[in-house]
Amino acid sequence: MRLKGRNKVSPEFSMSSMTDIVFLLLVFFMLTSNSPNALDLLLPKAKGKSTNTQNVSVSIKKNLEVYIDADRVRAGQVEAKLRAKLKGQTEPTIILRAEEGVPIEKAVNIMDIANRNKYKIILAVRPQ
Repeated sequence: MRLKGRNKVSPEFSMSSMTDIVFLLLVFFMLTSNSPNALDLLLPKAKGKSTNTQNVSVSIKKNLEVYIDADRVRAGQVEAKLRAKLKGQTEPTIILRAEEGVPIEKAVNIMDIANRNKYKIILAVRPQ
């Protein structure tokens, strides 16, 4: 008498669960990667909390080059470019990223532009 086992092991492998995991990892890394328009600046240290509201980023490098988001702007055109970028915003916000060693006059100039146009301005710093 021949007895057959009921449990047969199938040698096939299902790839559907592995592709789901790879897709989720891909989406995670795409969302958490650095934005390509960010500049690499060494910011001053300070204690404080950060905020997620950002409309426009103004960066000032050590060699006094001014960038709005990732676009280089001449010093005389900063106010016009900011007005164009923030036109129609309900709460226009500027994040000022002044690299360590930049003269305070350059940062105050951007703050003055924000004050004249009634823009909210946030000074970006490194955590201490």
